[in-house]
Amino acid sequence: MKAYTLGYFPMARSRNEAGVVWILPDERGVLPLDGAGAPKKLRRFLKKDPFEIRINTVFSEVIRACADETPARPDTWINDAIIEAYTELHFMGLAHTVECWRDGNLVGGLYGVQIGAAFCGESMFSRETNASKIAFLHLIARLKLGGFHFVDAQFTNEHLEQFGLISVPDSVYQRMLAKALREEADFLTAPDQLSAKTVLQLITQTS
Repeated sequence: MKAYTLGYFPMARSRNEAGVVWILPDERGVLPLDGAGAPKKLRRFLKKDPFEIRINTVFSEVIRACADETPARPDTWINDAIIEAYTELHFMGLAHTVECWRDGNLVGGLYGVQIGAAFCGESMFSRETNASKIAFLHLIARLKLGGFHFVDAQFTNEHLEQFGLISVPDSVYQRMLAKALREEADFLTAPDQLSAKTVLQLITQTS
């Protein structure tokens, strides 16, 4: 957690490597919550309430699903050391999940760490189309209600740019982080069950 306050985060070089390295990117991918949004097609999908959303019910299962190999991702940066450390952070109340369920099965989700008024998004997965995206929309709504400033996505990528992700130099990120560390936010302020209507209102609301 001290490393997070300095802007660093850990990654393993591969799933089977024992140790981790500490990363401090020159350019940071961040999603300011007052600029968050979503494509129209995804908003229409959200209106159908396609999944049951749960919060913090199966953290270990979510992080292990994020670490699984897939045809598109034969290796990941989440190793056993990462799984152990973040599971401990979860039991300390510092790491959280947003989960998508259908018919009693976990079909997608994400996990991350809260630090002050910043939420450090770590990884997400999908076993059904759009499951991780719907989890991310629920995350955005939850963070807005909880008084967070931004999501730290670590790196920029096209998948998250559709939600408002921007790239900022480390110097800008450090100022954003310092401000967020001076304030408090609460991941659990919002009820576990947020309606699709509420999520849509929050992700299209700017301050």
